[in-house]
Amino acid sequence: MSNNPIKLSAPARQGEIYIKGMMGAKPIVPFDPKKLEALAKEKMTAKAGGYIIGGAGTDDTVRENVDAFAKYRIYPRMLRDVSVRDTSTELFGVKIPSPILTCPIGVLEMVHEEADKAVGRATSKLGIPMIISNQASYSMEEITADMGDSPRWFQLYWSKSNDLVKSLVQRAERCRCTAIAVTLDTTVLGWRVQDLDLMHLPFLSGQGIAQYTSDPVFREVVANMDFGADAMQVPNVDAETFKMVQAFTGIYSRPSLTWEDLAYLRSVTDLPILLKGILHPEDGALAVKYGMDGIIVSNHGGRQVDGAIAAIDALPKVVEAVRKAGSDMPILMDSGIRTGADVFKALALGAKAVCVGRPYAYGLAIAGQQGVEEVLANLMAEFEFTMALAGCKDLGEIGKESLV
Repeated sequence: MSNNPIKLSAPARQGEIYIKGMMGAKPIVPFDPKKLEALAKEKMTAKAGGYIIGGAGTDDTVRENVDAFAKYRIYPRMLRDVSVRDTSTELFGVKIPSPILTCPIGVLEMVHEEADKAVGRATSKLGIPMIISNQASYSMEEITADMGDSPRWFQLYWSKSNDLVKSLVQRAERCRCTAIAVTLDTTVLGWRVQDLDLMHLPFLSGQGIAQYTSDPVFREVVANMDFGADAMQVPNVDAETFKMVQAFTGIYSRPSLTWEDLAYLRSVTDLPILLKGILHPEDGALAVKYGMDGIIVSNHGGRQVDGAIAAIDALPKVVEAVRKAGSDMPILMDSGIRTGADVFKALALGAKAVCVGRPYAYGLAIAGQQGVEEVLANLMAEFEFTMALAGCKDLGEIGKESLV
């Protein structure tokens, strides 16, 4: 894997697409977000589509995440020299070419056999950070083996075992992750109707638990568990895998987690810690109080609370609360990012960068690694064009005045 990411300007990307079209090529992935989702759904099984596309309850939050962006209108400025543009930014001392990261998405093996490894290779080629999922289909060691020195973070689900938390974080450090994003909004699983209609949860068949089965602390937990001679058996799942599943379901999340517990995580790593899932401004202020290094404003893509506030609507007040608390920590945002205009609007409302989720998973479903690359490269190019057409030559010129 080359350590030199592709650097392609938006006009070059656009020109490449049109020239390939003149030569008779067809797009690898649709450019329209709705068509992208529709084609991906065709490629997925019903169970994969239910898990990746579906949200909590009526999908109200999923829809609102996307629709809420329409309330914020871009206010273009004219006759500004945007002939030279810079979309780069810096996060925790690492410079990246575009303010875009990939969200952690679990169980990607449901849509493509290469799963997280394909995503890691794609983000490496583009130079943007991948947030490796705690519920990945491959271990973090396998994922990062093909990533060279490209940027990567690790998403942490805080389990009932602090020893396991410590082990996962230390493994992430050895895999050269440069930040830990603790997901806070999944201490219990949301009421996901599409999965319930299919009576399907992938973890129960051993999917999406590779970070656990590859972990020495977790394997010790399994070895010490008493499963009993009459333990339930599940069709098409071997006994050893089902033991792993039983151990996982017993240790997966900790609903009793509180702000005070964050001190433990700080004691076991020197990496920057971001809190993922913050929506309320008071929680933003508490993140400052408890010494965190960053925030990801997120409602888990609408997969946890039906009827929750859209992430883009929550963003400005969280930013305001954090700044009033005296912190300049980076605030990122995910949930609903579909276009370059969405990226621009999030930055104008105070985000340092955004994380994109479902769109790259759709690319993965359609065309594997190349599909992921295409989706992300298109998003990066569209953002650059939006920035330029709004009269901004770099990220520093994007602000509240850029929106109506």
